Amino acid sequence: MKKTIDLTKEGREELTKELEERIAEREVIKEKIATARAFGDLSENEDYSAARSEQKLNESRIAEIEDILKNAKIIANRGHEKVVMGAKVTVSVAGKKYTYSIVGPVEANPLEGKISDQSPIGKAMFGKRAGEEYTLPNGNKGKIISVE
Repeated sequence: MKKTIDLTKEGREELTKELEERIAEREVIKEKIATARAFGDLSENEDYSAARSEQKLNESRIAEIEDILKNAKIIANRGHEKVVMGAKVTVSVAGKKYTYSIVGPVEANPLEGKISDQSPIGKAMFGKRAGEEYTLPNGNKGKIISVE
């Protein structure tokens, strides 16, 4: 059974862009390998080993992105009444306001304000409406200010 991966439209666009960049990077890595190979003995050639490692990492990420995009289900990210996947949420915690987008684990990046629905914060807020409170695992309380 295939596992579907929830992505926002923006998340799909970011992954598509990364995939294009990584595919273009193939030629650069190929040239690095050819240049390193020209130095001779491959068993003690650090440049060759580094280029091959870079190639493996790049190809692995390409395969991963292709798999994600193939199994992606695009989620709506506007017009929500409660905290669900794709919602943009403004909260108040300890007197400070924060705005988060609720996304799937693949897109999550807390530094960019993208919180996974599977994270402790995401789970605590999930299903709540504007005006409702939630409790984090550490015992801190927050309040949902708005949900878009």
